[in-house]
Amino acid sequence: MKQDDANLPIFRYNRCMSRNHLPILVILVLSLFIAAGCNLPSKSDNTFSEQQVAEISMEDLVKTAQAESPFIPEADGNTGTDDPNQLISRDHGVNQTEALSEPTPEPTATKDPNRQPPELPEIYVSDLLHQMDTPHEYQTDVCQVIKNRWGEGKAAPGTVVMAIMYHSIIRGEDTSSIEDPILRANTVTIDQHKQLIRNLHDQGFTAINTEQFIAFMENNDWIPERSVLLIQDDRRHEENFMEHFKPYYDEWGWPVINAWISADNTTQDLWDENARMEELGLVDHQAHGVVHNINMGDDSSDEFLIGELKGSVDRIQEHFHKTPRAIIWPGGGFGARPIEIAKEYGYKVGFTTHPRGPVMYNWVPLCDVNDAARPAYKMDGNMDPLFVIPRYWDTDASDHVDTVRQLGKAAKDYYYSIRETELEYYDIVCSAEYGEL
Repeated sequence: MKQDDANLPIFRYNRCMSRNHLPILVILVLSLFIAAGCNLPSKSDNTFSEQQVAEISMEDLVKTAQAESPFIPEADGNTGTDDPNQLISRDHGVNQTEALSEPTPEPTATKDPNRQPPELPEIYVSDLLHQMDTPHEYQTDVCQVIKNRWGEGKAAPGTVVMAIMYHSIIRGEDTSSIEDPILRANTVTIDQHKQLIRNLHDQGFTAINTEQFIAFMENNDWIPERSVLLIQDDRRHEENFMEHFKPYYDEWGWPVINAWISADNTTQDLWDENARMEELGLVDHQAHGVVHNINMGDDSSDEFLIGELKGSVDRIQEHFHKTPRAIIWPGGGFGARPIEIAKEYGYKVGFTTHPRGPVMYNWVPLCDVNDAARPAYKMDGNMDPLFVIPRYWDTDASDHVDTVRQLGKAAKDYYYSIRETELEYYDIVCSAEYGEL
């Protein structure tokens, strides 16, 4: 030992340890001895000789200190670390920093099993409809309806769809030159057509296709709050669609639905023209029968009904490479048996010629009696609402655009007024099976 070391403490230290950390370690060791009630060896202590004490190495001292304190790191060749994340608790085996920073978990709320569900409000009704036309629901699973109405990504409550039926669009100032009175009553001029489109656009409507409509009606999938189906009846040449509907498809992305007659006398040129329109995305062809000029009804034979419904599917698949999902009933004729057979061949919706009003999710205005004041309207309240969707006529649809908009707004206000009641009902009755909203 050098002369200069004579006054140092009698403990020897391990020279491989960092000199920077030695003072901290010594203080910790002294604190442990004092806390444990021990005294450092002195000249009056006869337990160890001065020579024995001198032989005690710093490594032994560290091991002793580690046994007394969980905060002294193991002598693994890196005992001089300053990283607090390396200070491991012997009692818990977890990082002390992480353990101290973990928040106390909130207690889990337990639902009161004695809560009683509220009484659900009635279906929305509107005095904007004809007094004989009342809204009908088609989904009976209340829990699923509430989930579809208020779930994430669904259409906004009060979203309306206005279906408009076009028959013929002609050039000229009026339709007085048309001799056939029925045809004359179902025809509009180009100017009338353009005015209708402007009215729809100015009041915030957007045209959608059949697949969007079906997804909305079945699941309340999102569509614009004011949507319209533009339905052109019967076979048409390419020129008709390019002149009257293509400009709105180019500008706004508005498609037109064609009620296509899959007649035997359809020329290959006409098939090819419409195949191009389908491929372009401008025209969405749906079924309008094969014979077409004979209405389908409950008194029709199975052979005839299958020929009209399956025949349309087969020919549209062959020429347009798609399966029709809508049947636009020829002449507006329908019945329980035609609807049943239509479902067997994959149809999801059907359209009448009754302008009863717009439709909403799980909400279709129908009539439950034969209305003597409107003999042309068949009673449809006893049918599947999805297969008797009403359509407005192009000749007076402009007069109803604002009414449809007002009906949708009033419905939206109504549904939001009952929102808390429906959500409470759902929480008590439905959430365990259908999941949280």
